[in-house]
Amino acid sequence: MSDTLAALIEKVTNASSVNQLCGHYMDAAGKLFGSQHWGIYIHGLVGQQGTIYLKGLPDSFIDYYSTVGAAIDKVMEYVVSHHAPAHEQLIFTEVAWKQSELYQIGCGKIYDHEHIMTGPIVGEGRLIGTVQFARTSGTPAYNTQDLLQLSAICAHISAKLALLRSENELFLPKIEICLTARELQIAALVGKGLTNAEIAGQLWISQNTVKQTLKRIFRKLDVSARAEMVARLQLGRDVIPIQN
Repeated sequence: MSDTLAALIEKVTNASSVNQLCGHYMDAAGKLFGSQHWGIYIHGLVGQQGTIYLKGLPDSFIDYYSTVGAAIDKVMEYVVSHHAPAHEQLIFTEVAWKQSELYQIGCGKIYDHEHIMTGPIVGEGRLIGTVQFARTSGTPAYNTQDLLQLSAICAHISAKLALLRSENELFLPKIEICLTARELQIAALVGKGLTNAEIAGQLWISQNTVKQTLKRIFRKLDVSARAEMVARLQLGRDVIPIQN
């Protein structure tokens, strides 16, 4: 076990909340697995939103994968069936992967996912989340050592989430996030899937105003993407609007 993997496992084990766990994971996982794109998704409890973090991908990938990719992802299908990590070469030959529907209509051709790897997060005998990795063109495929390391980190994430859930700490305690009424309004429209241009048109403001407002929101919430912002605002926090 490498020092990097050992350090990540230690941070996951000592995390006090799901957000802290995800933060530690996202900070280290890309380098650990030599990936340009990576993420983690944890299903929400009943009536609550799930948690999703992505690096290296545009917001459009979430819509693509939920509406198209998930239904044709044979690697994910293997992970769901076996509760074990997998990469594309475990399922396909190299030629078959390049000819697969997933590669041809999205992951490979649009998002430059030359190689993919997915690992399971499990709880109470079922899949409660996944971690995903992708390497871009010109990089080597994932190998058996990658799967072994991913299996280890997934086991520790699964165990920690079970503990946090048992302690009713899956979601962070409520805290105050001071957003202005306008910031909350724009964040809500982002949550509905509107683009900057659509938000600007609806609120009769410029696209630059929308862009700058989102930058302020990102700084306040310590996030870097629209999807992450929406997730943070749906994790059971009290959001306190303040006057402009």
